Amino acid sequence: MTTWRIAAPFALLMLAACGEQAETQAPDEAAAEASAPAPGDILDAVLAGDHRSDEERARDAARHPKETLLFFGIEPDMTVVEAYPGGGWYTKVIAPYLKEGGGKLYAASWNPEGASERVVSALDSYRTNYIDQPEIYGAIELTALGVDAPIAPAGSADAVVTFRNVHSWQGRGNAEAVFQSFYDALKPGGVLGVVEHRADGADPELPRDGSSGYSYTDDAIALAEGAGFEFDRSSEINANPADTKDHPFGVWTLPPSRRSSEIRGQEDPDFDRAKYDAIGESDRMTLRFVKPIAADGALYE
Repeated sequence: MTTWRIAAPFALLMLAACGEQAETQAPDEAAAEASAPAPGDILDAVLAGDHRSDEERARDAARHPKETLLFFGIEPDMTVVEAYPGGGWYTKVIAPYLKEGGGKLYAASWNPEGASERVVSALDSYRTNYIDQPEIYGAIELTALGVDAPIAPAGSADAVVTFRNVHSWQGRGNAEAVFQSFYDALKPGGVLGVVEHRADGADPELPRDGSSGYSYTDDAIALAEGAGFEFDRSSEINANPADTKDHPFGVWTLPPSRRSSEIRGQEDPDFDRAKYDAIGESDRMTLRFVKPIAADGALYE
């Protein structure tokens, strides 16, 4: 039943397209165009699917998944790597989107070798919730980021996307290696899309080691360019000017983490939670990079 509810909007899109074009086009031509709904329409249907909870849908207003993926240029027939998918909030959008267009998703997650119990549990949950449900999410391939093995076959991916993870790699000291793995996985002309909590404008300045959960835009660009990428453009899709970035527990003070203690799971009854909830989710940079298509730096168009 769940699969049908996700697929039904696509059938309606195709029927509508047939009706609109039948008077001006030959049947075969109209049918061919109708069989390929626009990426934005596919994303609308995925976002409305009942495989997503009301809580997940409520966060669309802060995360702008449709606008972000379209800005990156993600098409439903692409091979895409999602780096550090975590609990899978974006997987629930990207995977069904690629499934509809015949694309493929690699989920480059934590290394299971020698991992903590928490990481092992998270990987098991990801397998259960996504990989074991191909009727909704397609054939997701789980790989490990930060190991010798590639996150996808070299030169196979059309796009790599990562959401709010750069600070983690900076904190672990492996950011350069991670960005190099993105570069290696992409085809020439492939796209790297980065969304990250933005430290720019913080007063006083935040540390550049990722410990606050925020990263500076120039640091993110330097990491990508150091791996060989060309900076293409940026967007303010995920900006939040209300975020002052001077929070007692870093970015995790804000929703959705809403931390009010140095120890997770504890609440300080005197903490002014309303002040930070009013800010909403963090201010975020949205950056698009391209892997050069030739040694001379010419870019894929």
